[in-house]
Amino acid sequence: MRILVVCGAGASSTFVALRVRRAAASSGLELSAFAGTEQSLPIDLDSADVVLLGPHLSRSLADVRALAAPRGVAVAQLPDDIFRDLDGHRALALAREAADRAAAHADAPATAGSPEGIPSTTAGSPEGIPSTTTKGTP
Repeated sequence: MRILVVCGAGASSTFVALRVRRAAASSGLELSAFAGTEQSLPIDLDSADVVLLGPHLSRSLADVRALAAPRGVAVAQLPDDIFRDLDGHRALALAREAADRAAAHADAPATAGSPEGIPSTTAGSPEGIPSTTTKGTP
């Protein structure tokens, strides 16, 4: 899996991507996680399976999903408190959940309200991200 972490200028996404790589390594998972910006997103999407969108970019969520959908890239909004996830396990779990949701719905018939057949929300959060932490559970 290739995870793209996006923020405004690339600074905070660099830290999250590094933590995700460390969490994956400690869990025995092989994946890549790299940082990107809003400006580099159209190009970076070609190298990603999942986009983790910084919490301060919630205004761009619909636009990012629209860019990612034709490429089959899953998108998840990071919660406001993601920077407290110092070991990266929570961010990694969010990426894996987004990828799993996208894979589960890739072959399913389209549902009302979602052109890709992917539900737009998940119980517990308007962005489809569980509100509980999953620290220690990749």
